[in-house]
Formats: sequence, structure tokens, C-alpha cells
Amino acid sequence: QVQLVESGGGLVQAGGSLRVSCAASGRTWRNFAMGWFRQAPGRDREFVGFIRWTVGTTNYADAVKGRFTISRDNDRKKVYLQMNSLKPEDTAVYYCAAGHPDDEVKYMASAYPYWGQGTQVTVSS
Repeated sequence: QVQLVESGGGLVQAGGSLRVSCAASGRTWRNFAMGWFRQAPGRDREFVGFIRWTVGTTNYADAVKGRFTISRDNDRKKVYLQMNSLKPEDTAVYYCAAGHPDDEVKYMASAYPYWGQGTQVTVSS
């Protein structure tokens, strides 16, 4: 079992930066891969990025590539989503998720059994 808690969302102007954190706990948290997703009102949950905790490899959605960076801190049991050059269309609730997805399904929310509660990120124009 893995428990996830996000923090760090908020309101920022377009072009600004924000870092969202995901704290993990549980007996086997380090064995999981971590995904970041977001959901805007009226839209489906959307893949943002992914990191394999043990080796640190990452993947990003095209919409955020070059602007967002995922990292992890093993000592603090945290995964971070650093968001730069934010745009109004980045406004959404951001979720971290944990699971053991194969590479071909790591973009799918259904591949992750454990989820945090989400944190709101609002980008004003």
C-alpha cells in the first residue's frame, strides 16, 4: 500500500513558475513508478509526466516538454513537478499517482492504482 499527498499548488501569473510536491509513504513506496496527471474542469484526466523512482528516468507529455521537470528525493520520499513558463491552459488540478505501469501504458490513468488528493494550480493571463 502507498499513500500520496500533494502540496504546493496555487495561483501564478502566466510565464511564472510553481513547484508541486508529492510525499509518498508506505512499505514499498520506492518500488513504484510515479506519474503526474492533471484534470481541468470538463476535461478528462491528462498525462503530464512520469518518473521511475529507482532509476530516475522520466517522460513528459508533448504539451509540457521543455517546461516541466519531474525529480525525486529518496531521502525525503518526495517527487516534485517543477513547472516553468506556465500558461493559462496549464490550469488544472494536479495529481500524483503510483503504480507499476509498463512503458506502453504509463500514459494512462487506469495504470495507476494509488492516487493523491490533488492540488489546484491556476495560471492567470
